[in-house]
Amino acid sequence: MMNLTPEQRAAGRDNFSAEVTRRDLLKAGAATAVVAGVGVGGFTYGYRKALGSPVRVGVIGTGDEGNVLIGAINPSFIEVKSICDIRPYNRFRAFHGELDQVTRPGLMSVYGWKTATEAKNHVKVYEGSYQELIANAKRDGIEAVIIALPLHLHAPAAVAAMQAGLHVITEKLMGHSVHECKEMARIARETKRHLATGHQRHYNVLYANAMDQIQRGILGELHYIRAQWHRGNLPGHDSWQPPLPPGVRTADKEEKSTTALAERLAACQRELAEASGSDLDLCMKRLAQLEAQVADAILHTTKDKDGKTLAESFGYQKGQGAYDRPAIEELIRWRLWDRTGAGLMAELGSHQLDAATLLISAAHGNPKQHPHPLNVIAAADRPIFPADRDIEDHVFCVIEFPTPDYDPKDDNKRRKKISVQYSSINGNGFGGYGEIVYGTKATLILEKEQEAMLFKGPAAPSTIKVSGAAGGPTMDTQASGAAHVAATSTSKEPVSRGYAEELEHWAWCIRHPAPENKPRCHPEVAMGDAVIALTTNMAARQGKRIVFDPEWFEIDSDKTPEGVEPDVRRYQDT
Repeated sequence: MMNLTPEQRAAGRDNFSAEVTRRDLLKAGAATAVVAGVGVGGFTYGYRKALGSPVRVGVIGTGDEGNVLIGAINPSFIEVKSICDIRPYNRFRAFHGELDQVTRPGLMSVYGWKTATEAKNHVKVYEGSYQELIANAKRDGIEAVIIALPLHLHAPAAVAAMQAGLHVITEKLMGHSVHECKEMARIARETKRHLATGHQRHYNVLYANAMDQIQRGILGELHYIRAQWHRGNLPGHDSWQPPLPPGVRTADKEEKSTTALAERLAACQRELAEASGSDLDLCMKRLAQLEAQVADAILHTTKDKDGKTLAESFGYQKGQGAYDRPAIEELIRWRLWDRTGAGLMAELGSHQLDAATLLISAAHGNPKQHPHPLNVIAAADRPIFPADRDIEDHVFCVIEFPTPDYDPKDDNKRRKKISVQYSSINGNGFGGYGEIVYGTKATLILEKEQEAMLFKGPAAPSTIKVSGAAGGPTMDTQASGAAHVAATSTSKEPVSRGYAEELEHWAWCIRHPAPENKPRCHPEVAMGDAVIALTTNMAARQGKRIVFDPEWFEIDSDKTPEGVEPDVRRYQDT
Protein backbone atom coordinates (compact mmCIF):
# COMPACT_ATOMS: atom_id res chain seq x y z
CA MET A 1 0.00 0.00 0.00
CA MET A 2 2.88 2.31 0.80
CA ASN A 3 6.46 1.64 -0.26
CA LEU A 4 8.24 2.49 2.98
CA THR A 5 11.89 2.19 3.83
CA PRO A 6 12.83 -0.74 6.12
CA GLU A 7 13.46 1.77 8.92
CA GLN A 8 10.02 3.36 8.52
CA ARG A 9 8.37 -0.03 8.35
CA ALA A 10 10.14 -1.23 11.51
CA ALA A 11 9.23 1.97 13.36
CA GLY A 12 5.59 1.61 12.34
CA ARG A 13 5.44 -2.03 13.44
CA ASP A 14 7.05 -1.18 16.78
CA ASN A 15 4.49 1.58 17.36
CA PHE A 16 1.65 -0.78 16.53
CA SER A 17 2.89 -3.47 18.90
CA ALA A 18 3.57 -1.02 21.70
CA GLU A 19 0.14 0.60 21.49
CA VAL A 20 -1.99 -2.53 21.31
CA THR A 21 -3.17 -3.16 24.84
CA ARG A 22 -5.06 -6.22 23.61
CA ARG A 23 -1.62 -7.86 23.53
CA ASP A 24 -1.78 -8.93 27.17
CA LEU A 25 -5.29 -10.28 26.70
CA LEU A 26 -4.24 -12.25 23.66
CA LYS A 27 -1.11 -13.60 25.33
CA ALA A 28 -3.10 -14.63 28.38
CA GLY A 29 -5.65 -16.28 26.14
CA ALA A 30 -3.19 -18.07 23.90
CA ALA A 31 -2.68 -21.01 26.28
CA THR A 32 -6.44 -21.28 26.82
CA ALA A 33 -6.96 -21.20 23.06
CA VAL A 34 -4.50 -24.04 22.51
CA VAL A 35 -6.21 -26.20 25.13
CA ALA A 36 -9.59 -25.38 23.56
CA GLY A 37 -8.32 -26.45 20.13
CA VAL A 38 -8.60 -23.05 18.44
CA GLY A 39 -6.11 -20.35 17.55
CA VAL A 40 -5.81 -16.90 19.05
CA GLY A 41 -8.44 -15.78 16.54
CA GLY A 42 -10.93 -18.23 18.04
CA PHE A 43 -10.16 -16.95 21.52
CA THR A 44 -10.58 -13.37 20.33
CA TYR A 45 -13.96 -14.02 18.73
CA GLY A 46 -15.44 -15.99 21.61
CA TYR A 47 -15.80 -19.58 20.45
CA ARG A 48 -14.24 -22.87 21.53
CA LYS A 49 -13.66 -26.32 20.08
CA ALA A 50 -16.40 -27.97 22.15
CA LEU A 51 -18.80 -28.97 19.37
CA GLY A 52 -19.83 -32.51 20.27
CA SER A 53 -18.99 -33.53 16.73
CA PRO A 54 -17.85 -31.73 13.58
CA VAL A 55 -20.56 -30.19 11.42
CA ARG A 56 -21.20 -32.39 8.38
CA VAL A 57 -20.85 -30.22 5.28
CA GLY A 58 -21.22 -30.32 1.51
CA VAL A 59 -19.06 -28.01 -0.62
CA ILE A 60 -20.87 -26.57 -3.64
CA GLY A 61 -18.33 -25.10 -6.04
CA THR A 62 -14.70 -26.18 -5.74
CA GLY A 63 -13.01 -23.64 -7.98
CA ASP A 64 -10.43 -21.08 -6.91
CA GLU A 65 -12.26 -19.74 -3.84
CA GLY A 66 -13.93 -23.04 -2.99
CA ASN A 67 -10.52 -24.64 -2.74
CA VAL A 68 -9.20 -21.80 -0.57
CA LEU A 69 -12.07 -22.50 1.84
CA ILE A 70 -11.35 -26.24 1.73
CA GLY A 71 -7.75 -25.46 2.63
CA ALA A 72 -8.92 -23.40 5.63
CA ILE A 73 -11.06 -26.19 7.13
CA ASN A 74 -10.28 -27.36 10.65
CA PRO A 75 -11.33 -31.06 10.75
CA SER A 76 -12.27 -30.66 14.41
CA PHE A 77 -15.02 -28.28 13.34
CA ILE A 78 -16.06 -29.45 9.86
CA GLU A 79 -16.37 -32.86 8.20
CA VAL A 80 -16.74 -32.64 4.42
CA LYS A 81 -19.19 -35.33 3.32
CA SER A 82 -19.79 -34.29 -0.30
CA ILE A 83 -18.64 -31.93 -3.01
CA CYS A 84 -20.28 -30.71 -6.21
CA ASP A 85 -18.75 -29.10 -9.28
CA ILE A 86 -19.43 -29.52 -12.99
CA ARG A 87 -15.77 -28.99 -13.96
CA PRO A 88 -13.43 -32.03 -13.87
CA TYR A 89 -10.52 -29.73 -13.04
CA ASN A 90 -12.25 -28.32 -9.98
CA ARG A 91 -13.20 -31.76 -8.71
CA PHE A 92 -9.57 -32.84 -9.09
CA ARG A 93 -8.34 -29.81 -7.18
CA ALA A 94 -10.85 -30.43 -4.41
CA PHE A 95 -9.05 -33.67 -3.53
CA HIS A 96 -5.46 -33.14 -4.69
CA GLY A 97 -5.09 -29.39 -4.29
CA GLU A 98 -2.74 -27.38 -6.47
CA LEU A 99 1.01 -27.70 -6.79
CA ASP A 100 2.84 -24.71 -5.30
CA GLN A 101 -0.38 -23.37 -3.74
CA VAL A 102 -0.24 -23.46 0.06
CA THR A 103 -3.74 -21.99 0.32
CA ARG A 104 -5.25 -24.78 -1.83
CA PRO A 105 -3.85 -28.04 -0.40
CA GLY A 106 -6.93 -30.18 -1.14
CA LEU A 107 -9.07 -32.49 0.99
CA MET A 108 -6.49 -35.28 1.05
CA SER A 109 -4.01 -33.00 2.77
CA VAL A 110 -6.59 -31.44 5.12
CA TYR A 111 -7.87 -34.81 6.37
CA GLY A 112 -4.71 -36.88 5.96
CA TRP A 113 -6.10 -39.31 3.40
CA LYS A 114 -3.30 -41.10 1.53
CA THR A 115 -5.04 -41.80 -1.79
CA ALA A 116 -7.90 -40.42 -3.85
CA THR A 117 -9.68 -43.75 -3.45
CA GLU A 118 -9.53 -43.45 0.32
CA ALA A 119 -10.74 -39.85 0.13
CA LYS A 120 -13.71 -40.75 -2.07
CA ASN A 121 -14.75 -43.39 0.44
CA HIS A 122 -15.38 -40.45 2.77
CA VAL A 123 -16.64 -37.82 0.31
CA LYS A 124 -19.48 -38.23 -2.17
CA VAL A 125 -18.80 -36.54 -5.50
CA TYR A 126 -21.57 -34.88 -7.54
CA GLU A 127 -20.72 -33.96 -11.13
CA GLY A 128 -24.04 -32.33 -11.97
CA SER A 129 -25.94 -29.31 -10.72
CA TYR A 130 -25.86 -28.11 -7.13
CA GLN A 131 -29.52 -29.14 -6.78
CA GLU A 132 -28.39 -32.77 -6.86
CA LEU A 133 -26.19 -32.39 -3.78
CA ILE A 134 -28.93 -30.52 -1.93
CA ALA A 135 -31.58 -33.09 -2.86
CA ASN A 136 -29.40 -35.86 -1.41
CA ALA A 137 -28.26 -33.94 1.66
CA LYS A 138 -30.39 -35.90 4.10
CA ARG A 139 -29.25 -39.25 2.71
CA ASP A 140 -25.62 -38.10 2.84
CA GLY A 141 -25.98 -36.79 6.39
CA ILE A 142 -25.34 -33.18 5.39
CA GLU A 143 -26.22 -30.40 7.85
CA ALA A 144 -24.76 -27.38 6.07
CA VAL A 145 -23.17 -26.24 2.81
CA ILE A 146 -20.27 -24.05 1.78
CA ILE A 147 -21.20 -22.23 -1.45
CA ALA A 148 -18.41 -20.92 -3.68
CA LEU A 149 -20.23 -20.77 -7.01
CA PRO A 150 -20.13 -17.87 -9.48
CA LEU A 151 -21.88 -14.84 -8.01
CA HIS A 152 -25.12 -15.13 -10.01
CA LEU A 153 -25.77 -18.54 -8.39
CA HIS A 154 -25.28 -17.52 -4.75
CA ALA A 155 -28.93 -16.65 -4.14
CA PRO A 156 -30.62 -19.63 -5.85
CA ALA A 157 -28.19 -22.13 -4.31
CA ALA A 158 -28.35 -20.61 -0.82
CA VAL A 159 -32.14 -20.38 -0.88
CA ALA A 160 -32.50 -23.98 -2.07
CA ALA A 161 -30.14 -25.14 0.67
CA MET A 162 -31.90 -23.24 3.45
CA GLN A 163 -35.31 -24.44 2.26
CA ALA A 164 -33.90 -27.97 2.51
CA GLY A 165 -32.99 -27.28 6.16
CA LEU A 166 -29.28 -26.63 5.63
CA HIS A 167 -27.13 -23.90 7.16
CA VAL A 168 -25.13 -21.87 4.61
CA ILE A 169 -21.94 -19.93 4.22
CA THR A 170 -21.42 -18.25 0.83
CA GLU A 171 -18.40 -16.61 -0.66
CA LYS A 172 -18.67 -12.85 -1.08
CA LEU A 173 -20.60 -10.93 -2.33
CA MET A 174 -23.69 -12.17 -0.57
CA GLY A 175 -25.70 -11.95 -3.82
CA HIS A 176 -25.67 -10.66 -7.38
CA SER A 177 -28.22 -7.92 -6.57
CA VAL A 178 -29.62 -6.30 -3.45
CA HIS A 179 -33.09 -7.75 -3.97
CA GLU A 180 -31.50 -11.22 -4.02
CA CYS A 181 -29.67 -10.44 -0.77
CA LYS A 182 -32.94 -9.43 0.88
CA GLU A 183 -34.58 -12.63 -0.35
CA MET A 184 -31.73 -14.69 1.08
CA ALA A 185 -31.95 -12.86 4.41
CA ARG A 186 -35.71 -13.30 4.68
CA ILE A 187 -35.52 -17.01 3.93
CA ALA A 188 -32.70 -17.45 6.47
CA ARG A 189 -34.95 -15.88 9.09
CA GLU A 190 -37.98 -17.92 7.98
CA THR A 191 -36.10 -21.24 8.02
CA LYS A 192 -34.08 -20.35 11.15
CA ARG A 193 -30.84 -21.29 9.39
CA HIS A 194 -27.47 -19.61 9.81
CA LEU A 195 -26.49 -17.67 6.70
CA ALA A 196 -22.94 -16.30 6.71
CA THR A 197 -20.93 -14.54 4.00
CA GLY A 198 -17.19 -14.82 3.54
CA HIS A 199 -15.85 -11.36 4.32
CA GLN A 200 -12.92 -12.75 6.27
CA ARG A 201 -11.67 -9.46 7.71
CA HIS A 202 -14.34 -9.88 10.39
CA TYR A 203 -12.10 -12.67 11.72
CA ASN A 204 -8.67 -11.14 11.15
CA VAL A 205 -6.96 -10.31 14.47
CA LEU A 206 -5.06 -7.47 12.81
CA TYR A 207 -8.34 -5.65 12.12
CA ALA A 208 -9.66 -6.46 15.59
CA ASN A 209 -6.57 -4.81 17.07
CA ALA A 210 -6.91 -1.83 14.71
CA MET A 211 -10.53 -1.35 15.80
CA ASP A 212 -9.41 -1.51 19.42
CA GLN A 213 -6.86 1.26 18.83
CA ILE A 214 -9.45 3.46 17.15
CA GLN A 215 -11.94 2.94 19.99
CA ARG A 216 -9.32 3.91 22.56
CA GLY A 217 -8.54 7.13 20.71
CA ILE A 218 -4.94 6.36 19.74
CA LEU A 219 -5.56 7.66 16.21
CA GLY A 220 -7.52 10.65 17.44
CA GLU A 221 -10.55 11.57 15.34
CA LEU A 222 -10.85 9.32 12.31
CA HIS A 223 -11.52 11.47 9.24
CA TYR A 224 -10.18 9.77 6.09
CA ILE A 225 -9.39 6.28 4.77
CA ARG A 226 -7.53 5.55 1.57
CA ALA A 227 -7.68 2.01 0.23
CA GLN A 228 -6.56 0.32 -2.96
CA TRP A 229 -6.13 -3.03 -4.67
CA HIS A 230 -3.84 -2.66 -7.66
CA ARG A 231 -2.89 -5.58 -9.88
CA GLY A 232 -0.49 -5.97 -12.80
CA ASN A 233 -2.95 -7.85 -15.04
CA LEU A 234 -2.55 -7.14 -18.75
CA PRO A 235 -3.97 -8.67 -21.96
CA GLY A 236 -2.55 -12.18 -22.22
CA HIS A 237 -1.59 -12.18 -18.53
CA ASP A 238 -4.87 -11.86 -16.64
CA SER A 239 -5.59 -13.90 -13.51
CA TRP A 240 -9.33 -13.57 -14.23
CA GLN A 241 -8.86 -15.03 -17.70
CA PRO A 242 -7.47 -18.54 -17.05
CA PRO A 243 -6.75 -20.78 -20.05
CA LEU A 244 -9.56 -22.62 -21.79
CA PRO A 245 -9.13 -26.31 -22.63
CA PRO A 246 -7.65 -27.20 -26.05
CA GLY A 247 -10.08 -27.12 -28.95
CA VAL A 248 -12.15 -24.24 -27.60
CA ARG A 249 -12.27 -21.26 -29.91
CA THR A 250 -13.18 -17.71 -28.96
CA ALA A 251 -14.09 -15.02 -31.48
CA ASP A 252 -13.40 -17.50 -34.33
CA LYS A 253 -9.86 -18.22 -33.23
CA GLU A 254 -7.99 -20.42 -30.79
CA GLU A 255 -6.42 -18.38 -28.02
CA LYS A 256 -2.74 -18.38 -27.20
CA SER A 257 -3.56 -19.45 -23.63
CA THR A 258 -5.48 -22.46 -24.95
CA THR A 259 -2.62 -23.48 -27.22
CA ALA A 260 -0.13 -22.95 -24.39
CA LEU A 261 -2.08 -25.33 -22.14
CA ALA A 262 -1.87 -28.06 -24.76
CA GLU A 263 1.84 -27.38 -25.19
CA ARG A 264 2.44 -27.60 -21.42
CA LEU A 265 0.65 -30.94 -21.35
CA ALA A 266 2.78 -32.31 -24.22
CA ALA A 267 5.99 -31.05 -22.60
CA CYS A 268 5.05 -32.65 -19.29
CA GLN A 269 4.39 -35.97 -21.04
CA ARG A 270 7.86 -35.82 -22.63
CA GLU A 271 9.42 -34.90 -19.28
CA LEU A 272 7.70 -37.85 -17.58
CA ALA A 273 9.34 -40.28 -19.99
CA GLU A 274 12.80 -39.17 -18.82
CA ALA A 275 12.12 -38.43 -15.14
CA SER A 276 13.23 -40.56 -12.20
CA GLY A 277 13.21 -40.49 -8.40
CA SER A 278 11.59 -37.48 -6.76
CA ASP A 279 11.41 -35.72 -10.14
CA LEU A 280 9.21 -38.55 -11.39
CA ASP A 281 6.75 -38.11 -8.53
CA LEU A 282 6.56 -34.35 -9.06
CA CYS A 283 6.16 -34.76 -12.81
CA MET A 284 3.32 -37.26 -12.35
CA LYS A 285 1.49 -34.81 -10.08
CA ARG A 286 1.96 -31.98 -12.56
CA LEU A 287 0.75 -34.18 -15.41
CA ALA A 288 -2.36 -35.26 -13.46
CA GLN A 289 -3.25 -31.62 -12.80
CA LEU A 290 -2.80 -30.64 -16.45
CA GLU A 291 -4.86 -33.62 -17.63
CA ALA A 292 -7.67 -32.60 -15.28
CA GLN A 293 -7.54 -29.05 -16.64
CA VAL A 294 -7.70 -30.32 -20.22
CA ALA A 295 -10.61 -32.62 -19.27
CA ASP A 296 -12.81 -29.51 -18.90
CA ALA A 297 -13.17 -29.71 -22.68
CA ILE A 298 -15.99 -32.24 -22.15
CA LEU A 299 -18.22 -29.34 -21.14
CA HIS A 300 -17.74 -27.88 -24.62
CA THR A 301 -17.55 -30.97 -26.84
CA THR A 302 -20.36 -33.09 -25.34
CA LYS A 303 -23.87 -32.13 -26.43
CA ASP A 304 -27.32 -33.08 -25.18
CA LYS A 305 -30.31 -34.19 -27.27
CA ASP A 306 -31.15 -30.57 -28.07
CA GLY A 307 -27.66 -29.90 -29.43
CA LYS A 308 -26.57 -27.82 -26.44
CA THR A 309 -23.13 -28.22 -24.95
CA LEU A 310 -22.92 -29.36 -21.34
CA ALA A 311 -21.90 -25.84 -20.32
CA GLU A 312 -25.08 -24.50 -21.95
CA SER A 313 -27.24 -27.18 -20.35
CA PHE A 314 -25.97 -26.00 -16.95
CA GLY A 315 -27.15 -22.47 -17.73
CA TYR A 316 -24.04 -20.78 -19.13
CA GLN A 317 -24.53 -18.71 -22.25
CA LYS A 318 -22.78 -17.97 -25.50
CA GLY A 319 -21.51 -14.46 -26.01
CA GLN A 320 -23.46 -12.02 -28.13
CA GLY A 321 -22.62 -8.76 -29.80
CA ALA A 322 -19.05 -7.44 -29.89
CA TYR A 323 -17.46 -10.60 -28.51
CA ASP A 324 -18.42 -14.07 -29.72
CA ARG A 325 -17.67 -16.49 -26.90
CA PRO A 326 -18.68 -20.11 -26.21
CA ALA A 327 -20.65 -20.96 -23.07
CA ILE A 328 -17.65 -22.72 -21.51
CA GLU A 329 -15.81 -19.41 -21.48
CA GLU A 330 -18.55 -17.80 -19.40
CA LEU A 331 -18.28 -20.77 -17.03
CA ILE A 332 -14.49 -20.64 -16.60
CA ARG A 333 -14.11 -16.85 -16.79
CA TRP A 334 -17.37 -15.87 -15.06
CA ARG A 335 -15.84 -12.86 -13.28
CA LEU A 336 -15.54 -11.02 -16.61
CA TRP A 337 -19.26 -10.63 -17.32
CA ASP A 338 -22.08 -8.76 -15.63
CA ARG A 339 -24.53 -11.63 -15.96
CA THR A 340 -22.39 -13.92 -13.82
CA GLY A 341 -20.23 -11.50 -11.80
CA ALA A 342 -20.07 -7.87 -10.69
CA GLY A 343 -16.52 -6.80 -11.45
CA LEU A 344 -13.81 -5.23 -9.33
CA MET A 345 -16.13 -3.76 -6.72
CA ALA A 346 -17.68 -7.15 -5.94
CA GLU A 347 -14.53 -9.27 -6.05
CA LEU A 348 -12.01 -6.87 -4.50
CA GLY A 349 -13.58 -3.59 -3.43
CA SER A 350 -16.25 -5.21 -1.27
CA HIS A 351 -13.57 -6.66 1.02
CA GLN A 352 -11.87 -3.33 1.60
CA LEU A 353 -15.01 -1.26 1.92
CA ASP A 354 -16.18 -3.87 4.43
CA ALA A 355 -12.92 -3.24 6.30
CA ALA A 356 -13.49 0.52 6.13
CA THR A 357 -16.99 0.04 7.56
CA LEU A 358 -15.52 -2.01 10.43
CA LEU A 359 -12.99 0.71 11.24
CA ILE A 360 -15.60 3.47 11.04
CA SER A 361 -17.92 1.49 13.33
CA ALA A 362 -15.09 1.48 15.87
CA ALA A 363 -14.84 5.26 15.56
CA HIS A 364 -18.56 5.39 16.41
CA GLY A 365 -17.83 3.36 19.54
CA ASN A 366 -19.92 0.32 18.58
CA PRO A 367 -18.13 -2.26 16.40
CA LYS A 368 -21.31 -4.35 16.15
CA GLN A 369 -23.39 -1.48 14.74
CA HIS A 370 -22.15 -0.56 11.29
CA PRO A 371 -22.97 3.00 10.19
CA HIS A 372 -24.46 3.28 6.72
CA PRO A 373 -22.70 5.39 4.08
CA LEU A 374 -24.27 8.68 3.01
CA ASN A 375 -23.35 8.93 -0.67
CA VAL A 376 -20.92 7.74 -3.34
CA ILE A 377 -19.37 9.25 -6.42
CA ALA A 378 -17.45 6.92 -8.73
CA ALA A 379 -15.91 6.40 -12.16
CA ALA A 380 -14.92 3.32 -14.16
CA ASP A 381 -13.15 2.76 -17.46
CA ARG A 382 -11.47 0.16 -19.64
CA PRO A 383 -8.28 1.56 -21.21
CA ILE A 384 -6.29 -1.70 -21.24
CA PHE A 385 -8.33 -4.77 -22.13
CA PRO A 386 -10.19 -5.30 -25.41
CA ALA A 387 -13.92 -6.02 -25.74
CA ASP A 388 -13.54 -9.57 -24.41
CA ARG A 389 -15.40 -8.73 -21.19
CA ASP A 390 -18.10 -6.55 -19.64
CA ILE A 391 -16.26 -5.46 -16.51
CA GLU A 392 -14.02 -2.43 -16.28
CA ASP A 393 -10.23 -2.35 -15.93
CA HIS A 394 -10.33 0.43 -13.35
CA VAL A 395 -12.81 1.64 -10.77
CA PHE A 396 -12.44 4.66 -8.48
CA CYS A 397 -14.81 5.96 -5.84
CA VAL A 398 -15.22 8.29 -2.89
CA ILE A 399 -17.80 7.25 -0.29
CA GLU A 400 -18.82 9.50 2.59
CA PHE A 401 -19.75 8.10 5.99
CA PRO A 402 -21.05 10.06 8.99
CA THR A 403 -18.77 10.90 11.90
CA PRO A 404 -20.12 10.14 15.41
CA ASP A 405 -21.41 13.74 15.74
CA TYR A 406 -22.80 14.10 12.20
CA ASP A 407 -26.20 15.80 12.08
CA PRO A 408 -27.78 16.66 8.70
CA LYS A 409 -30.12 19.16 10.39
CA ASP A 410 -27.33 21.17 11.98
CA ASP A 411 -25.40 23.50 9.67
CA ASN A 412 -22.26 23.10 11.78
CA LYS A 413 -22.40 19.29 11.86
CA ARG A 414 -23.78 18.29 8.47
CA ARG A 415 -20.26 18.35 6.99
CA LYS A 416 -18.88 16.10 9.72
CA LYS A 417 -18.08 13.13 7.50
CA ILE A 418 -15.44 10.43 7.07
CA SER A 419 -14.35 10.09 3.46
CA VAL A 420 -13.25 6.72 2.05
CA GLN A 421 -11.32 6.85 -1.21
CA TYR A 422 -10.94 3.53 -3.03
CA SER A 423 -9.31 2.48 -6.28
CA SER A 424 -8.88 -0.87 -7.96
CA ILE A 425 -6.93 -0.99 -11.19
CA ASN A 426 -5.36 -3.44 -13.60
CA GLY A 427 -2.20 -2.90 -15.61
CA ASN A 428 0.05 -1.80 -12.74
CA GLY A 429 0.39 -3.46 -9.35
CA PHE A 430 2.38 -0.68 -7.71
CA GLY A 431 1.55 -0.53 -4.01
CA GLY A 432 -0.34 -3.82 -3.85
CA TYR A 433 -3.39 -3.67 -1.64
CA GLY A 434 -4.29 -2.37 1.78
CA GLU A 435 -5.77 0.50 3.72
CA ILE A 436 -4.36 3.71 5.21
CA VAL A 437 -6.40 5.09 8.10
CA TYR A 438 -5.91 8.79 8.88
CA GLY A 439 -6.63 10.21 12.32
CA THR A 440 -5.81 13.55 13.91
CA LYS A 441 -3.18 11.93 16.16
CA ALA A 442 -1.76 9.06 14.09
CA THR A 443 -1.80 7.14 10.81
CA LEU A 444 -2.45 3.41 10.66
CA ILE A 445 -1.37 1.36 7.65
CA LEU A 446 -2.84 -2.12 7.07
CA GLU A 447 -1.11 -4.04 4.28
CA LYS A 448 -2.37 -7.19 2.54
CA GLU A 449 -4.30 -8.37 5.62
CA GLN A 450 -0.95 -9.30 7.13
CA GLU A 451 0.97 -6.31 8.42
CA ALA A 452 0.07 -3.25 10.49
CA MET A 453 2.10 -0.10 11.10
CA LEU A 454 1.26 2.90 13.28
CA PHE A 455 2.83 6.33 12.77
CA LYS A 456 2.38 8.92 15.51
CA GLY A 457 1.62 12.53 14.72
CA PRO A 458 -0.08 14.13 11.71
CA ALA A 459 2.98 13.91 9.43
CA ALA A 460 2.98 10.99 7.00
CA PRO A 461 6.14 9.02 6.24
CA SER A 462 7.63 9.10 2.77
CA THR A 463 5.45 7.11 0.40
CA ILE A 464 8.13 6.10 -2.12
CA LYS A 465 11.18 4.01 -1.51
CA VAL A 466 14.07 5.05 -3.77
CA SER A 467 17.20 2.95 -3.97
CA GLY A 468 20.41 3.74 -5.76
CA ALA A 469 21.56 1.56 -8.62
CA ALA A 470 24.33 1.63 -11.19
CA GLY A 471 21.94 3.12 -13.73
CA GLY A 472 20.53 5.69 -11.30
CA PRO A 473 17.70 5.64 -8.76
CA THR A 474 14.84 3.16 -9.14
CA MET A 475 11.44 2.99 -7.50
CA ASP A 476 10.20 -0.14 -5.72
CA THR A 477 7.17 -1.22 -7.80
CA GLN A 478 6.10 -4.38 -6.00
CA ALA A 479 3.00 -6.06 -7.42
CA SER A 480 0.02 -7.44 -5.52
CA GLY A 481 1.63 -10.76 -4.68
CA ALA A 482 2.45 -12.97 -1.72
CA ALA A 483 1.73 -11.48 1.68
CA HIS A 484 4.47 -10.16 3.95
CA VAL A 485 5.18 -11.81 7.29
CA ALA A 486 3.56 -9.61 9.88
CA ALA A 487 4.95 -8.36 13.15
CA THR A 488 1.87 -8.60 15.34
CA SER A 489 1.17 -8.08 18.98
CA THR A 490 1.53 -11.76 19.75
CA SER A 491 4.01 -13.41 17.39
CA LYS A 492 6.25 -13.12 14.38
CA GLU A 493 4.22 -15.70 12.44
CA PRO A 494 2.04 -14.74 9.45
CA VAL A 495 -1.36 -13.46 10.55
CA SER A 496 -4.32 -15.67 9.69
CA ARG A 497 -6.39 -13.91 7.03
CA GLY A 498 -9.53 -15.14 8.79
CA TYR A 499 -10.79 -17.92 6.50
CA ALA A 500 -10.25 -20.64 9.11
CA GLU A 501 -11.83 -18.59 11.89
CA GLU A 502 -14.93 -17.67 9.88
CA LEU A 503 -15.55 -21.36 9.11
CA GLU A 504 -14.87 -22.42 12.71
CA HIS A 505 -17.20 -19.82 14.16
CA TRP A 506 -19.95 -20.66 11.65
CA ALA A 507 -19.71 -24.33 12.69
CA TRP A 508 -19.62 -23.38 16.38
CA CYS A 509 -22.78 -21.27 15.99
CA ILE A 510 -24.53 -24.22 14.31
CA ARG A 511 -23.62 -26.47 17.24
CA HIS A 512 -24.56 -23.83 19.86
CA PRO A 513 -27.94 -22.45 18.80
CA ALA A 514 -28.83 -19.31 20.72
CA PRO A 515 -29.99 -15.83 19.67
CA GLU A 516 -26.63 -14.32 20.65
CA ASN A 517 -24.62 -16.92 18.67
CA LYS A 518 -24.50 -15.91 15.04
CA PRO A 519 -21.70 -15.47 12.49
CA ARG A 520 -20.09 -12.04 12.56
CA CYS A 521 -20.92 -11.47 8.89
CA HIS A 522 -24.60 -12.37 9.20
CA PRO A 523 -27.22 -11.23 6.64
CA GLU A 524 -27.66 -7.67 7.92
CA VAL A 525 -23.89 -7.06 7.74
CA ALA A 526 -23.30 -8.90 4.46
CA MET A 527 -26.23 -7.18 2.79
CA GLY A 528 -24.77 -3.81 3.76
CA ASP A 529 -21.51 -4.72 2.02
CA ALA A 530 -23.45 -5.73 -1.10
CA VAL A 531 -25.44 -2.47 -1.11
CA ILE A 532 -22.20 -0.46 -1.02
CA ALA A 533 -20.42 -2.47 -3.73
CA LEU A 534 -23.36 -2.72 -6.13
CA THR A 535 -24.42 0.91 -5.70
CA THR A 536 -20.84 2.00 -6.37
CA ASN A 537 -20.96 0.02 -9.62
CA MET A 538 -24.11 1.91 -10.58
CA ALA A 539 -22.55 5.28 -9.75
CA ALA A 540 -19.41 4.45 -11.76
CA ARG A 541 -21.31 3.29 -14.84
CA GLN A 542 -23.90 6.06 -14.75
CA GLY A 543 -21.32 8.72 -13.97
CA LYS A 544 -23.31 10.31 -11.18
CA ARG A 545 -23.41 10.79 -7.44
CA ILE A 546 -25.83 8.47 -5.65
CA VAL A 547 -27.25 9.12 -2.21
CA PHE A 548 -27.78 5.93 -0.21
CA ASP A 549 -31.35 5.30 0.92
CA PRO A 550 -31.37 3.88 4.48
CA GLU A 551 -34.16 1.51 3.45
CA TRP A 552 -31.80 -0.24 1.02
CA PHE A 553 -30.05 -1.65 4.10
CA GLU A 554 -33.25 -2.91 5.76
CA ILE A 555 -34.19 -6.54 5.20
CA ASP A 556 -37.92 -5.88 5.54
CA SER A 557 -37.99 -2.94 3.15
CA ASP A 558 -38.76 -3.67 -0.50
CA LYS A 559 -36.63 -0.75 -1.66
CA THR A 560 -33.40 -1.60 -3.53
CA PRO A 561 -30.87 0.50 -5.46
CA GLU A 562 -31.65 -1.42 -8.66
CA GLY A 563 -35.38 -0.76 -8.27
CA VAL A 564 -36.38 -4.44 -8.17
CA GLU A 565 -38.50 -5.55 -5.24
CA PRO A 566 -37.50 -8.76 -3.46
CA ASP A 567 -39.92 -11.65 -3.94
CA VAL A 568 -39.25 -14.98 -2.22
CA ARG A 569 -42.08 -16.59 -4.20
CA ARG A 570 -39.87 -16.88 -7.26
CA TYR A 571 -37.93 -19.66 -5.53
CA GLN A 572 -40.97 -21.87 -4.94
CA ASP A 573 -40.46 -23.92 -8.10
CA THR A 574 -36.66 -24.22 -7.90
